[in-house]
Amino acid sequence: MKIQPVLIAFTFLIALFLATNIPLSAQAPTTTGPEKGSLVIVGGGGAGEEILLKFIELSGGMDAPIVVIPTAGGQATYDQDAGIAKALRQLGAKQVQVWHTDDPDKANDADFAAPLENAGGVWFGGGRQWRLVDAYAGTQAEKLFWEVLHRGGAIGGSSAGATIQGSYLARGDTKGNQTMMGDHEVGFGFIKNIAIDQHVLARNRQNDLFTILDQRPELLGIGLDEKTAIIVQGNTFEVMGRSYVLVYDRSFWSREGSAQKDLPAAYRQFYFLRAGDRYDMVKREVLVD
Repeated sequence: MKIQPVLIAFTFLIALFLATNIPLSAQAPTTTGPEKGSLVIVGGGGAGEEILLKFIELSGGMDAPIVVIPTAGGQATYDQDAGIAKALRQLGAKQVQVWHTDDPDKANDADFAAPLENAGGVWFGGGRQWRLVDAYAGTQAEKLFWEVLHRGGAIGGSSAGATIQGSYLARGDTKGNQTMMGDHEVGFGFIKNIAIDQHVLARNRQNDLFTILDQRPELLGIGLDEKTAIIVQGNTFEVMGRSYVLVYDRSFWSREGSAQKDLPAAYRQFYFLRAGDRYDMVKREVLVD
């Protein structure tokens, strides 16, 4: 008569064991990019001609309308050469417009947001990423950012304009950029379940993402060095630029293997990718040809 309670307890223990031994990748929400369009995500320090030309191409070419948004910089007004606008024109882009407000009511006005309606590309400049949230989150403008992707266009950005593209807003505190988890924690989410940092090697920030990942272990962490980008299409990205991208996915990868390496615990691991390397964000693994 006492067998049934024993069986119930045994079954519970087995279920608990299985639940606690499922790999993190099976438990974590999936990291996914946009279904359509492309993202150009740069680690700051200047994008470089190669990356800007790629952004123009993905936006639809030299004749495509491109909107440059310097709002993260914190100025009240900007001229038409602000941000990368002048550089894009020098490279041959024919329709480049600087567009800015720090007023969400204005960003919600259909007439003011009209330049976004047929944009092939939108570029977010550097500064403080929370200013982009305060100005555009939940407005008509944010909806139109997504429409750019739905049309097959490109969203690009550098530094603050890189971090804003992720779902978790790293360094989003209004008091300073050294606080990793601050009073703004939600980005535009063009990539889901990810935290993106920038200026990583140039500013010795390579350990900073652990502050977020210790609290939010389900997130994929990406650290971009300066003059380096990931080009995101669908659920994969390719590295472009002069330096490296750091991947924080609780695993380790190296061209020379790792069998003889004395590695830290998985929750303290990261590895480097260079130009031409490709990565599957869903599987969280490097794509090797």
